[in-house]
Amino acid sequence: MKFRQQMKTIDRYVATYTIWGILFILFLLIILFSFFEFLGQLNDVGKGNYGLADAFVFVGLTVPKRIVDLMALSILLGSIVALGILADRNELIAIQAAGISVQKICRTVVSTGVLVMLATVALAEFVAPPIEQHARISRSQAIYGKGIMLTKSGFWTRHGHSNIHVSKTISADSVADLDIYEHDQQGRLRRFIHAREAIIVENDQWLLKDIEEKTFSEQGIRAHHRPSQTLEAFLSAEQLSILELPPDSLSLSDLYHYVRGLQERGQNAERYALSFWQKSTLPLTLIVMMLLALTFIFGHSREITTGRRIILASMAGILIYLVNQILGHLGLLLNLHPAFITLAPAFVIFGISMWLLRRIR
Repeated sequence: MKFRQQMKTIDRYVATYTIWGILFILFLLIILFSFFEFLGQLNDVGKGNYGLADAFVFVGLTVPKRIVDLMALSILLGSIVALGILADRNELIAIQAAGISVQKICRTVVSTGVLVMLATVALAEFVAPPIEQHARISRSQAIYGKGIMLTKSGFWTRHGHSNIHVSKTISADSVADLDIYEHDQQGRLRRFIHAREAIIVENDQWLLKDIEEKTFSEQGIRAHHRPSQTLEAFLSAEQLSILELPPDSLSLSDLYHYVRGLQERGQNAERYALSFWQKSTLPLTLIVMMLLALTFIFGHSREITTGRRIILASMAGILIYLVNQILGHLGLLLNLHPAFITLAPAFVIFGISMWLLRRIR
């Protein structure tokens, strides 16, 4: 009975240290990357009504999304910091001398990682998306005025007597599914135009392609098809880049429905599908990073200091990030399935980590 109580006390001690380490590293990374984001926002300060205070608010509102993005690296480095300190103090050796195996310590750390993972998943699904979307909508309205409205499925804007809806941004200078609702002086719908694709050409003109047009009059509705049409003096490529909610700002459920909608319309949904799978595999990614952290503590010589462990883990984290980015872009170019792009690195790291941990005695 006394031994069980001691084990619970040690479990709580290790878990508390692990959480402290993760939160400490996360705090440092949030400060650093928020500063970088603020520097990036300074480029837009002065455009329209977007001021310095708006930049601070935007950076603050996007912190939850930043937490989700940085949690994997925080788990890797934070666990190493916490357990490394215990190792440097010889406390891990004392715990093992008390009869608690390395495997039991690892299970305690992984259990703690599961709790962090569940909190992160909840943050990624229910908290970060609506807050970030509100931040981006407020930012776009401050820069371009109330005539612009961002939505989960593109954006709305006014152009003369017309309301224009853009469903999807394909690249920096092209969009898909552009709808134009043209009204008369009394506000009645006079003409509706749907273009399957639109490309920005010279002088911010838009070339609409594969057009279906309907004209409404007292005599009835007339419909006809045109291969192309030019839309004069519309948005620039720079403006277009701002007027888009990036795929990773959507929740998992929103991404699922959006991907299905694009696929049903026969449109390219690869970017959004990749983001969907990245969010779906977030729990696996976080647990894998926790296992990887354990290999840096128990899979290396005890003579290695915590500082060296952190340097090695940082290099590993940067390498993993670069591999994921390269594989993501390469996968989109080669039309690889998003599940393979996201799961392959995670399973490779999982296999290596488990192999190293099983060698520990």
